[in-house]
Amino acid sequence: MSDSAPLLSVIIVAYKSRDELPACLGSLPRELLGRPVEVCVVNNSPGDGVAEWIAREFPAVRFIELGTNLGFGRANNAGYRATTGECVLFLNPDTVSNSAALEHCVRRALAEPELGLISPRLEQADGTMDQACRRSIPTLWDGFCRASGLAAAFPRTAFFAGYNLTHLPVDGTYEVGAINGAFLLGRREVLEKTGQFDEQFFMYGDDLDLCIRVAREGFQIVYDGRQRITHLKGLSVARDFDRMSTAIFDANRDVYLKHFGTSAFARTKWRAMFGLWKRVALLRAKLRGHHKVRPL
Repeated sequence: MSDSAPLLSVIIVAYKSRDELPACLGSLPRELLGRPVEVCVVNNSPGDGVAEWIAREFPAVRFIELGTNLGFGRANNAGYRATTGECVLFLNPDTVSNSAALEHCVRRALAEPELGLISPRLEQADGTMDQACRRSIPTLWDGFCRASGLAAAFPRTAFFAGYNLTHLPVDGTYEVGAINGAFLLGRREVLEKTGQFDEQFFMYGDDLDLCIRVAREGFQIVYDGRQRITHLKGLSVARDFDRMSTAIFDANRDVYLKHFGTSAFARTKWRAMFGLWKRVALLRAKLRGHHKVRPL
């Protein structure tokens, strides 16, 4: 492949992200391993001034204005079709990256044909880990432990901590069930084989669905805690915790119905269990008087 062809395409879906984009775009390198990095911002909130600002401050960034909010998956797919990099990174605007982490993940993606998607450790502004950057595909028991607080009470015990894998070392690297849509990096050839985001999911659940499909094609979903980036998680959604939590539960329920609802009994079971998990998690948050209970 030509040295002038992009090595990495970074696709960022923006929605009312004017305050977050400067740090995000400013943290991205222009090249990796001697080849260009192309950056594409897809805007889901037209008329917010982002187009003019990017043209002025980051003229090398490709900008796509969708005209309306088409959702996370459709916007990412539009960015995917507009780019050509050998590797693709779907990245949230509320992240601050670094060249070392990006280079490390790209090197692994290129060197390991079995690797489908990879994420480094995502850390929040206070230095704590964003636990969603490494997850299992949870069983009924895992979901109950997460919703009820058993996982938080016994984070180092595999029997209770299967959802967010908190019993595993944060600075290790290993195969997991799913990683976070805030940072999903893989080779374009993998995404050509597996397909990109399922556009039936407007927001939430789409990253879990993609990880399941990539794994079913025989590729690994990999967490690598030896590198880290910052994820300023929750800045835009913390104002409406109940609505956000309900949307996440319902989206993940629909993912399970898509992949595991193979019979009427299975669909009934998963609908009932996700409804129970949602009620338990929201009740715990209210009883504690704050919104520190993360949704599944």
